[in-house]
Amino acid sequence: MAKNDFTKVMQDMMGAFPVDTKAMQDVFKTQAALGEKMSKVVLEAAEKSAEVSSKWTKSTLAKIGEVSTVKEEPAEYAKAYTDFASASAEMAAEHMAAFAEIAKRVQMDTVELMLAAGKDMSAEATAAVQKATADMTAAAKKATDEVTAAAKKAGAAAK
Repeated sequence: MAKNDFTKVMQDMMGAFPVDTKAMQDVFKTQAALGEKMSKVVLEAAEKSAEVSSKWTKSTLAKIGEVSTVKEEPAEYAKAYTDFASASAEMAAEHMAAFAEIAKRVQMDTVELMLAAGKDMSAEATAAVQKATADMTAAAKKATDEVTAAAKKAGAAAK
């Protein structure tokens, strides 16, 4: 009885299945470009947020300076505190609106980037799948032919 060793046939068959490294490189480049663009959006938003925070802090410190001055009459202290509270509420609304605008801009930029990336990835995926399908079909046919030939040879040797 002949010994059936399909190791070589399996190695050849697996070696025949193509791996498209170009497609993998393209995917990596697309992901890296998306990451770069997203980082730019995030850094820009962080910079604008820091500017708003700084402006808010400076305004608050200026208003506290007015509150901390010595007053002639006790009623003036109450008025200074009331004015500070009103100004603080107004500044809070103004600066929160500025933060909301930053967040809105980040959201719009992110959606734009994701839509563009989706289109790019979809096109790349379609091309890669079409190429892989064609390559796999050819490789599978070749592997099937080799396995059939090897099986026939093993069957003939066993007789």
